[in-house]
Amino acid sequence: MSIPPYTRALVIMPAWNEEESVGNTVREVLALREGYDVLVVNDGSQDSTAAVAAEAGAVVLDLPYNLGVGGAMRAGFKYAKRNGYDAVIQVDADGQHHPKEISRVLAALVDADIAIGARFADRGTYKVSGPRRWAMVLLAKVISGLAHTRLTDVTSGFKAANRRGIDQFIDHYPAEYLGDTIDSLVVAIRSGCVITQVPVEMRVRQGGTPSHNPVKSAIYLGRSVFALLFALTRRRSEIRTPSPQLERA
Repeated sequence: MSIPPYTRALVIMPAWNEEESVGNTVREVLALREGYDVLVVNDGSQDSTAAVAAEAGAVVLDLPYNLGVGGAMRAGFKYAKRNGYDAVIQVDADGQHHPKEISRVLAALVDADIAIGARFADRGTYKVSGPRRWAMVLLAKVISGLAHTRLTDVTSGFKAANRRGIDQFIDHYPAEYLGDTIDSLVVAIRSGCVITQVPVEMRVRQGGTPSHNPVKSAIYLGRSVFALLFALTRRRSEIRTPSPQLERA
């Protein structure tokens, strides 16, 4: 069995009104043999998300009001750094990110600072069509060029980061729409972080109601292009933690 590229890994689970699914998702992660710690960032939920997550065994960080995924994850990254974790991975509370894939994504940090669990990389049956798909293809092509590697799913929230990636995300992880995916990745790449992807299988939501419809998909296309253009104007971060390649050089 290969040695993982970290000593302590934290699963960060942003959650907003996910009482139907967060408990089962936490229990699935805690049941894994790797023994990951789980932090649920309760993002101003109006239901019993926090209580359900705590009962399932997670550490719960309560935000006073809804900050969105970007704000919740930034709080999670700060928690990870303060508590000495050298790797983190985002897992959605709705159960779409399959816990069995966590170790695959984290293992990719052996050669990268940030690893993406990719839905469109010849694994699994996850499908997206229409304007959302067009946006994802466009974004993937542009960001692949910036990263000098093939990326097929740059909007995936199923991402892992090592210490350098954690520092980068603490310095720059926007709360704006799509900032937690497009904006954060573009700035990380321009700041010298190494990005890779791992093909993963995704599941349907294990609870709650999906928010996508044709109108929202069309809006998503326009916002995606705007978010990309805005991200390209962001300043680079000054991160001193060396990348894995530099440590082995």
